[in-house]
Amino acid sequence: MAVYKYRARNSQGRITVGAVEAGNEAEAADLLMDKGLIVLSLTETSSSSKKGFNINIGRVKHKDIVIFSRQLSVMISATVPIVQSLKILAQQTVNPIFIEKIVEIANDVDGGMKLSDALGKHKKVFSHFYVAMVRSGETSGRLDEVLEYLADQMEKDYDLVSRIKGAMIYPIFIVSGMIAVGALMMIFVVPQMTQMLKETNTELPFLTRILIGTSDFIQGNLWLIGGIVIAIVVFFRFWLSSKPGKITWDAVKINIPIFGSLFKKIYIVRFTRSLSTLIRGGVPIAVALKITAEVVDNRAYEKLIRDTVEEVEGGNSIATLFVKSDLVPKMLSQMIVIGERTGKLDNVLEKLSEFYSREIDNLVQGLTSLIEPLILVIMGIGVGGMVAAIMLPMFKVAQSIS
Repeated sequence: MAVYKYRARNSQGRITVGAVEAGNEAEAADLLMDKGLIVLSLTETSSSSKKGFNINIGRVKHKDIVIFSRQLSVMISATVPIVQSLKILAQQTVNPIFIEKIVEIANDVDGGMKLSDALGKHKKVFSHFYVAMVRSGETSGRLDEVLEYLADQMEKDYDLVSRIKGAMIYPIFIVSGMIAVGALMMIFVVPQMTQMLKETNTELPFLTRILIGTSDFIQGNLWLIGGIVIAIVVFFRFWLSSKPGKITWDAVKINIPIFGSLFKKIYIVRFTRSLSTLIRGGVPIAVALKITAEVVDNRAYEKLIRDTVEEVEGGNSIATLFVKSDLVPKMLSQMIVIGERTGKLDNVLEKLSEFYSREIDNLVQGLTSLIEPLILVIMGIGVGGMVAAIMLPMFKVAQSIS
């Protein structure tokens, strides 16, 4: 099957554009003619199969969904029919994989399916959170507002992740470079510099013996070390994909020194922002909590939220369990209680997400400021130790000769 962008004239003589999925160009033209369209141009944009190989390589990016949501919101608010809006978006979208998804969604909606149900068929592209928000927009008749709000929230999530990644790039680059340079020194430079020391048959300092021993071990077991590193990486990825591994790793992340506080704030922002968005979209609190439990992406917080669902369904406050938990700051619990009493829980949660987002920014900047000099100190100790291990015995040899 392939996706074809088309430009055609309808029965009223108006020009319309969109996309259609068909086995070949002739089949695409027949499908359009059956709909009463006169084809003016037909261009193949992507193919879902070719010579038996799947070419759907890549993925739909976060940015693609944000643009899709915002543009669809604008067209719906301008009273453009949903099917026509989707076809226009398929024509304007660059990502060939996303084009196929939009065309499938447009065909499903054209066949009588709700937009939320059509989106729900593509779980790898549209999350449960996204589908639930669209469904709430359909129910309340405010689909354009919901889509616009979704785009705003997704942009905030993307900005948060981008800021954290951007702040960590420099330290990771320096550490990676330091490890690479150290390995090259041990494999190529140190053996040549220490060869002369071995030939003198003099007693070498303890530090020098450690350096030579480490260098000899790395040289003699290079393939073994490489295999062990690869095995560890593969095992770690496999372990993380398992349920016990995921639970353990999530617990480690929120309890690890220094970075544990950062991870906790990230999960709190996800919780407050997602729950605020869902409540504002008209989703019942119990249902909103269940969806938020999936969005937060940490088993410890997920369990706390799912336990909270039972409390809410039993008529208790959201903050009942939060007050007792070390995972949630006291301020968050107190503000949730205030939001429930005043009937402005969505606004309170939104303000909390903004507050903790700023806390994350400050924490990331502080960690960056702390990590940079720490890395320089470690580099200085490493380089100084290596130089001392080589130069001290050389001074001894020079003194014995003189």
